[in-house]
Amino acid sequence: MSVQRIIGAETEYGIIAPTHPHANPTMLSAEVVDTYNKLFRRELSAQNSSTIWEYDSETPLQDAYGHTQEEQSAHPSQLTHQSAVLTSEDIAAEALLESGAYAERLDPDAVTMNAILPNGARLYVDHAHPEYSSPETSSPRDAVLWDAAGDYLAARTIQTLEETAEETKLPNLQLYKNNTDSKGQSYGSHENYLIQRKIDFDKLSEALLPFFATRQIMTGAGRVGIGTASEKPGYQISQRADFFERTIGLETTIRRPMINTRDEPHADSDKYRRLHVIIGDANLSHYSNLLKFGTTSLVLNLIENHQAPQIALADPVKAMHTVSHDLTLKQQLPLTNGTSLTAIEIQRLYLEAAQKYEQNPDSHTQEILDLWEKTLTLLETDLFALADTLDWVAKYQLIHQYVQKGVNWDNPKLQAIDLQYADIRPHKGLYYKLVQLGRMKTLFTPEQIAFASHYPPEDTRAYLRGTMIRRWPEEILSANWDTIVARSPWDTVVHRLRLDEPKAYTKKSIEHLLNVDNASTLIDQLNHEGE
Repeated sequence: MSVQRIIGAETEYGIIAPTHPHANPTMLSAEVVDTYNKLFRRELSAQNSSTIWEYDSETPLQDAYGHTQEEQSAHPSQLTHQSAVLTSEDIAAEALLESGAYAERLDPDAVTMNAILPNGARLYVDHAHPEYSSPETSSPRDAVLWDAAGDYLAARTIQTLEETAEETKLPNLQLYKNNTDSKGQSYGSHENYLIQRKIDFDKLSEALLPFFATRQIMTGAGRVGIGTASEKPGYQISQRADFFERTIGLETTIRRPMINTRDEPHADSDKYRRLHVIIGDANLSHYSNLLKFGTTSLVLNLIENHQAPQIALADPVKAMHTVSHDLTLKQQLPLTNGTSLTAIEIQRLYLEAAQKYEQNPDSHTQEILDLWEKTLTLLETDLFALADTLDWVAKYQLIHQYVQKGVNWDNPKLQAIDLQYADIRPHKGLYYKLVQLGRMKTLFTPEQIAFASHYPPEDTRAYLRGTMIRRWPEEILSANWDTIVARSPWDTVVHRLRLDEPKAYTKKSIEHLLNVDNASTLIDQLNHEGE
């Protein structure tokens, strides 16, 4: 086995207009997507690059147990199979802005809400947030790289908005890679892992609950404030932990479950299931992200091969909250058998099982195993030695310096530091300042990240999607993770290609076909080869 598997990430960025604190967030998010789309179109000298997102294969209300929730009983945030639109209420709210910036935006069709990127990713408005969904990658390392590419694109878009503010009259916007506004609202940073359909979902959940409840000691982003609305002063490990209320469920924004049951594989449903993980924090640190994607992939290996350790927490949700609030990392978590373990001890049981199972590991797998073991050891022996690799420790070290000088935990200055750490602008964000000072390690150079923002991974179907969007932006009518639809400018025939296998359509397998003149011809050839 190997740590290699199909992985993707989704990041909902926190968004504000500092000079217009009550501005409509949906409209602000639309400006982010629309600005990127214009920037992309200008770079390609394309007249049109507003490819429509294909919603036909989206099934967000279908769960892992074979049930489909009725739309009328679903929360609006669950209806991701419906195209995002600007409502008259959205536009009316923005008409209140003193700048009058949206006078020319009264036609909702003038604003792009969805963009499919040349690196195979998607940037769109997810209710009140701009969301970047990374392309499919084949390894934890690549998942980290193409997730960081989203941060690069977000920062570049904000820079473009700042540079054109005088011309557009739009208010300055700021984006944050975090998970809460500290006033009771939380937004997601989701992970997606392709797993075998044959795995029993109940057994999958049982094995993941203890792992997810304790994984945050390595992957938490850190947060000032305890409770969903920061009711109590203090610091905790995870941004998301306090917002989870139950173990298993279909929703993602209300009654949040530790295990999400959405059954929407975006692939051959007879063969695959997409594990949609909503419990993680939004990480800027490459190493926190690598641990998140890497250790989860190894645990999924154990589950698929019936080798996961047998651990059952008495109350997984309470344990998750306890772990996040316990900066000593020594709190005992009760198990159903009457004994108890610490978060570190539980993680060690998963690590030891992975070390035993992964015989003769490849270099990617060994990297994760070594990093996992080193991180757990330092969490026990020298916490601040991890300030150059873990987000929550890096932020804690910054804030701890002020607390030692007498600053109280409820001082607004500490929340300001928390927020500034997550600022995605390289010249403003504290994470990026730490990187520039050599106090935060990275896995990739700025040049590698910039490249990944323009080009797709070469070893998944994202290569085909990104390549076609880049080469023929005006011919691609619609696309999603498993479909591409094209029409040549001089033709009326629509050509459709299904991409049910995420490991197919790689650079190696289709490069010999890319000498064609248009997208329709390529689709025809690929359909013919697939027959």
